[in-house]
Amino acid sequence: MIRNLEEKNLEHAFYQLADYLIDCLQVREHLTINLDSERSQFTRFNNAKVRQSGVVADGNMTISLVADQCEAHAEFPFTGDFDIDQARAIANLKHLRTEVSQIPENPYVVIPENQGSSRDVYQGKLLDPEIAIATILKSVTDVDFTGFYASGSIIRANANSAGQRHWFATDSFFVDYSMFVQTASGEKAVKGIYAGKEWNSSSYNTQIQRSKQQLAALQKTSKTIERGQYRTYFAPAAAAALLEFVAGSAGEASLQQGSSALLKLKNQEKALSPLLSLSENFSHGQVPRFNGLGEIAPEYLAVIEQGKLVNTLVSSRSAKEYGKEANGASAGEYMRSPEVKAGSLAEADILQQLDTGLYLSNLHYLNWSDHTGGRITGMTRYACFWVEQGELVAPIENLRFDDSIYDFLGDNLLALTDFLEFIPDTGTYEKRSLGGILSPGILVKDFTFTL
Repeated sequence: MIRNLEEKNLEHAFYQLADYLIDCLQVREHLTINLDSERSQFTRFNNAKVRQSGVVADGNMTISLVADQCEAHAEFPFTGDFDIDQARAIANLKHLRTEVSQIPENPYVVIPENQGSSRDVYQGKLLDPEIAIATILKSVTDVDFTGFYASGSIIRANANSAGQRHWFATDSFFVDYSMFVQTASGEKAVKGIYAGKEWNSSSYNTQIQRSKQQLAALQKTSKTIERGQYRTYFAPAAAAALLEFVAGSAGEASLQQGSSALLKLKNQEKALSPLLSLSENFSHGQVPRFNGLGEIAPEYLAVIEQGKLVNTLVSSRSAKEYGKEANGASAGEYMRSPEVKAGSLAEADILQQLDTGLYLSNLHYLNWSDHTGGRITGMTRYACFWVEQGELVAPIENLRFDDSIYDFLGDNLLALTDFLEFIPDTGTYEKRSLGGILSPGILVKDFTFTL
């Protein structure tokens, strides 16, 4: 648990400990040190009332020791108190020395380098903790509102024995909520996420009103949809769930090993729509540009441009193994700050352009049904509707779908919205997650529903 330290004091404490560990290294030893830290307000709501609320100040340090082509890692709590942290750090360094003396050499191990240091601090406009709960609940007292609010500062830091240093801090928040209503056919719900770096009460209230309108529409008698292919609109939250599968498939290693869903795109066996462009964009300050090794990624990297794969994510390990040039990708080679380019479909024209078909607000239980073939299966969930001639007619019963990215993001992709929504990673297991995806809504034809 981190003690009550100002950020500048925390930064000093991290570098003080990092310098101490580096000074303790022996000949042929290399060290990389990472810090994950946060100061967050967490509040859970149930039926528009506070169920649980508190503040978390936490930190964890990870050290990676390389010696004679062998590498081992250790993680331990970081408190900001040098005496406490020093004892833990030295104990873990000694443990790693024992480990690296017993494990085989790694021919692709990456030795830390000094590629330059950085310091990026992104200050937002967050709700004052004293008024946050009242502000969130003010417009939802008339509905069964259940959700989770997280807000505060997240810090990532890196140092290594080559002299490189990085410090990244960003303010962010999200309200991840559901609204429930009891209908003749059972309980139904609308799900929504409001997130960003600057709280805007007008935007929040607009989204809440939109959710309430969907909640009212859910009280109509549900329509059963037969299996088949339908013209379908995916709202940004639903589109993001699909597009994240694509964003996670651009790693060089998975392409080299033949396990990526984009392999057929790379080999030009299949094509994606020229309407689709996907990039890694760090300029929004949601996540640090440096990876776990402290390597800096380009601020902007086009991955798919007008339907063509123009770049892959290449980690230093993959660069060594496959003779490629590294571009600051993480060890997992997944996109850390994906952004899908907006299109031309205006929000006011969505139902008219959909005409007759399905309006999907959210998806559920997504998975690959054929990974290398690019097929994704999943279920519809929350506030999904049948639309006829541009008019919302009725909610639908849940449907399972199974379709290929080379179809619904290929020839069947009709339009992308002219606006993007930030869909955050709301994970809080062990620590609050960073980042998310900037996604438009997408309109497709002949999307396949299997039952």
